[in-house]
Amino acid sequence: QVLLEESGGGLVQAGGSLRLSCAASGRTFSSYHMGWFRQAPGKEREFVARINRSGVTTYYADSVKGRFTASRDNAKNTVYLQMNGLKPEDTAVYYCATDYWYSSDYDSPARYDYWGQGTQVTVSS
Repeated sequence: QVLLEESGGGLVQAGGSLRLSCAASGRTFSSYHMGWFRQAPGKEREFVARINRSGVTTYYADSVKGRFTASRDNAKNTVYLQMNGLKPEDTAVYYCATDYWYSSDYDSPARYDYWGQGTQVTVSS
């Protein structure tokens, strides 16, 4: 089992930046691809970003491409999401999650095994 804990959320003005962190328990963190998702009130959980085991390959939703950057430090069992140029529509609870296998449907929440409890990001206009 993997335990995940997100942090770094908060309230920020439009155009501002935040860096989310997701700390994982266990010694197998580097075995997992990691995803970031978000869920706004009344909406379904949506894909934000994914980073592969080594941190070399990343994927992004079109809505965040060029503004968000995923990275990881396997020595610290931590994955990050740097968010720049934040917009009010980025307001949501952000979650990190693990995926052991590679697949082309990496943007599907159903693929992911373990999830954190989420951290709230609120962007004011």
